[in-house]
Amino acid sequence: MAIDEHGQALGPASPAAVRHYDNAIHELLHFRAEVVDETRLALAEDPGFALGHVLSAYLGLLTTEPGDARAARESFTPFRASLDPSRLPPRVRAHVEAVEHLLNGDFTTCGDRLARITEEHPRDALALIVGHQIDFFTGDARSLRDRIGGALSAWNEDDRHFGNVLGMYAFGLEEAGHYDRSEDVGARAVELDPKDVWGIHAVVHTYEMQGRFRRGIRYLDDRLDDWSTGTFFNVHTWWHYALYALEAGDTARALDIYDTVLHGPDSTDTALEMLDAAALLWRLLLDGDDQTERWRALADAWAPKTDEAFYAFNDMHAVMSFAGSGRLAEADRLIADRETYVAADRPGVTNHAMTARIGLPVCRALVAFVRGEHDAVVDLLYPIRHRVHEFGGSHAQRDVVQRTLVESALRSARTDLARVLVSERLNLRPTSPFNWLKHAEAADALGDRAAAASARSRATALRGREVDR
Repeated sequence: MAIDEHGQALGPASPAAVRHYDNAIHELLHFRAEVVDETRLALAEDPGFALGHVLSAYLGLLTTEPGDARAARESFTPFRASLDPSRLPPRVRAHVEAVEHLLNGDFTTCGDRLARITEEHPRDALALIVGHQIDFFTGDARSLRDRIGGALSAWNEDDRHFGNVLGMYAFGLEEAGHYDRSEDVGARAVELDPKDVWGIHAVVHTYEMQGRFRRGIRYLDDRLDDWSTGTFFNVHTWWHYALYALEAGDTARALDIYDTVLHGPDSTDTALEMLDAAALLWRLLLDGDDQTERWRALADAWAPKTDEAFYAFNDMHAVMSFAGSGRLAEADRLIADRETYVAADRPGVTNHAMTARIGLPVCRALVAFVRGEHDAVVDLLYPIRHRVHEFGGSHAQRDVVQRTLVESALRSARTDLARVLVSERLNLRPTSPFNWLKHAEAADALGDRAAAASARSRATALRGREVDR
């Protein structure tokens, strides 16, 4: 019986296949493209290696690209038909069942199955990282924290990947609101493994949620060589850098990052990268900054990716791009297509509920915003503002929806609501210049000129401060 480097039984597998599988898990934990090559090499060494096929299917599904999901199904189906599950250890059989649910679009049941694996096999690194990503895609902050926290005591600092497990835990802590703890755990993760981009990412999220934008910039600058190239995740981390730049009032720096990294000449035009590009431009649009040419190029890249409903969170960013570029007919067509999609009964398909409950209201609101129908934006977003997590992403990513609601509340002269929304933000992140500027706008709308002037002065002071703790 083959055993992986974490002591987990793999079932029948050649030594060479096991070696490549261990390499693949190592690369996956570091979000490096080499995971694909190592997985292929494992299957080339042993075409019947069950966990090799499972890993390959997980990789195809976690890109959130419909084409990759289709290819994963086409590859996994003949293998599954030829498989004799009785020859596999129970843990491997459970992975086969979990990935089958994912192939059928059921993220929730797949995540549940992986949680059961983790209960019995807390050192199963594959179950941990895939389950963690599913929690991210479904916006489940509690599970992001507890799936990893519940396994952590089975690991120790002698394990090669202990730092990576800590990095996942740090992100779960951050999404669950434990910012002091997430910063400490993330720092330890990166100390153990400076190339742990997910751990770096967890710390970066912590600073974002606390409004510590200058600390975040310094943190990323100090570790530039560790995160900025060579992974699936470097573009997303650059997006965080751009958010810090916007908070600091440095729009030119944010746009330079956009042009060179987020959607520049070397862009891969994957959904995971283009959603960051759209989210940055939409923040500028909310501030009245017209980036029409950039929007047009981004909308061109999104256009071939919207034919098939797969992940509502991606649909939101495609609609942003169509609306931001003035291509409202294309945005309307995408929305109409998703309305047809949700009208059909699709039992067990996670994206169906995501689209119906959150995706469609958000997409309609984005189009209404561009059309200047701000009362409609408020009516669409206010009822779901505490449920937006249901269609995935992080607090930082979903904040673009909350900002849209704030802006439309101000523009529709719903001043009492705007005051409440801004007050909520300001008291959570009093070091955010953006929040103080919105406080000033709300105070102006309420006729309190002194409060508005004080708030603008506070925003200016925060942007001019050299350090934050």
